[in-house]
Amino acid sequence: METNRLHRGRLIDHIQLVVRDLEVSETFYKAVLSVLDIPVVGTENGYFMADELVVSSADSVTASGVLTGRHHLAFQAKDRETVDAFYSAALAQGGRDNGPPGLRPYHPGYYAAFVLDPDGNNIEVVHQGVAKRSAPSVTIDF
Repeated sequence: METNRLHRGRLIDHIQLVVRDLEVSETFYKAVLSVLDIPVVGTENGYFMADELVVSSADSVTASGVLTGRHHLAFQAKDRETVDAFYSAALAQGGRDNGPPGLRPYHPGYYAAFVLDPDGNNIEVVHQGVAKRSAPSVTIDF
C-alpha cells in the first residue's frame, strides 16, 4: 500500500477554493506556487492540491453545498525577493494587481503583495520579516 504524505503548516489544516475553470486555475497556481517551491499535485477527480490548499471545480466530489463568495488566502515567502517573484508570476499568468509588493503596517517587516486569481480570490504572499520558526512544517504520513 502506498504511503501518502502531507505537510501542514502552523494553523490551517486546509483551504478549498471552488473555481469556474479548473484548468485555468491549475495553470495559474502551478506558476505562482513554483516560485515558493510548493508542488501542485493534480488529480483526475476535479481538483488539485498544494499543501494546505485544495482547488476544485464546482462539480468535484470535494465541493459540497452552496458556492460561496471570494476568499483571501496568504502564502508564506522566505524573503522579499520571493514576494516580488510571486507577484510577477501571478501577473504573467493572468492574475490582477490587488496591492503591489511593499511594506504593510501590520507589524514591522511585514512585506507583502496581493493579487486576484482568475476567480477573483484575494491571494497574498507575505514575508513576515525577522521571525523564528519552531519548525518548517509538520509531516503527516498515513
